[in-house]
Amino acid sequence: MCHPPFRWAPSALLLSALLGACATQESAKPVATTERPSPVAAYQLTNRLTWGATVATLDQAEHMGLNPYLAQQLHPGPATLPPAVQQQIAAMTISQTPVVALAQDMEQRRKDAAATFANDDDKKAAQQAYQQELNRLGREAATRHLLRALYSSNQVQEQMTWFWLNHFNVHLYKANLRVLVGDYEDTALRPHALGKFRDLLGAVAHHPAMLRYLDNAQNAANRINENYARELMELHTLGVGAGYTQQDVQEMARVLTGVGVNLGTDAPKVRKELQGDYVRQGLFEFNPNRHDYGAKTLLGQPIHSRGLAELDEALDRLAKHPATAHFISRKLAQYWLSDNPPPALVERMAQSFLKSDGDIAVTLQTLLASPEYAQGAGQKFKDPVHYVVSAVRLAYDDKPLLNVGPMLNWLNRMGEPLYGRQTPDGYALDTAAWSSPGQMATRFEIAKAIGSGNAGLFKTDGPQPVDKPAFPQLANALYYRALGQTLGPNTRKALAEATSPQEWNSFLLSSPELMHR
Repeated sequence: MCHPPFRWAPSALLLSALLGACATQESAKPVATTERPSPVAAYQLTNRLTWGATVATLDQAEHMGLNPYLAQQLHPGPATLPPAVQQQIAAMTISQTPVVALAQDMEQRRKDAAATFANDDDKKAAQQAYQQELNRLGREAATRHLLRALYSSNQVQEQMTWFWLNHFNVHLYKANLRVLVGDYEDTALRPHALGKFRDLLGAVAHHPAMLRYLDNAQNAANRINENYARELMELHTLGVGAGYTQQDVQEMARVLTGVGVNLGTDAPKVRKELQGDYVRQGLFEFNPNRHDYGAKTLLGQPIHSRGLAELDEALDRLAKHPATAHFISRKLAQYWLSDNPPPALVERMAQSFLKSDGDIAVTLQTLLASPEYAQGAGQKFKDPVHYVVSAVRLAYDDKPLLNVGPMLNWLNRMGEPLYGRQTPDGYALDTAAWSSPGQMATRFEIAKAIGSGNAGLFKTDGPQPVDKPAFPQLANALYYRALGQTLGPNTRKALAEATSPQEWNSFLLSSPELMHR
């Protein structure tokens, strides 16, 4: 089993044994797909499709049947949130102030902080205030992300939002990205998370967060910056080994010249003959003065010289390429099923991707309705975000948290903070990245904090609520109807030997079964 039996300072030797047990854990039973599922089948499906099963998701899947439940999640309507959670989100600055106004205000603050002051202390104070406000806005974005993961009715959409946030990674501590990440997630990623990949790719390519992160705002004719062009091909579409060349990267970079960001209120002075090509959409700007209008060839085919429209032609070509279909399909299968997904399944997904013109929901349908997926419960080890969110959902179901700060801190400790990956490749999706002894020790501590009710998830800065909840009751309807039947004998034995309800909670949350999806 993946938890120390009764003590919470496991030795290195014991941790090694626990990790070994995790590695050899048998997979859970296959998920059934009958119209009237058993509670266990409904639990196994919802536990994998959502950020973690709850009584509500179990009830819904049992009532609807597994296939209709899957269809609803792949083609969701407007998301619903508990009113208290919606109120928390609505009160945020990033929810109340449009990103253009917010970014322009912060840019003015940056300039003011860099201005000449009478003394160094005033200058330092102004710069600290600017950085603190950036930090606050970045924390709002991360808080909103976790609240939606915990409570949104559209759980597959939320998982896919995280997936694309990781796939099209940006790092919030570069430049002013703390102002932009919330809007990036909310307007470029979430609306397209289950739509057409080409639309998603275009939304990312037009968002200032990506253009600033990968330096394309500096990319201009005769001053080429290849950063975004390279990652667009290597990480976002074709993948390594797809047959493109350094010449293709350079040509893509030329296509991207002039594609940038304008944080000011004034438009640049564009040469008269190019004024018709100028584009300004919010903070996005295409400045034809900076664009290379020369002839270009990408992946063996010419790109017609016509300003910003060249980018659309290039993105069309990348999105429709068979290498992109395989690269995206394998990464989706790695996220949802296993570290090394079956090649035959990936091939079927890639064909679905190509035949549907890059429809993400159709590609996911091929994966999630496959026999390989049905037989794969328990194969996928949870990364830190999955572990933390699923543990909190299990502990508190739909009871709104008042403070997700502890969750953000746990993710920092485990090395997977939201928007925190510095390099453009995103966080690793494989077990080896997240199953070290240090990682497991931290998970045991988190399990104890949640299980004992001492995590601070309901602690606020002001007066404490009168109905502050005690420790969560994990021996609940979900456990007795379904979850308990999926546990192995070692976990059941440990639970039977727990000396208190809090200890029982901690043992369950640190069991090998709850470390896997």
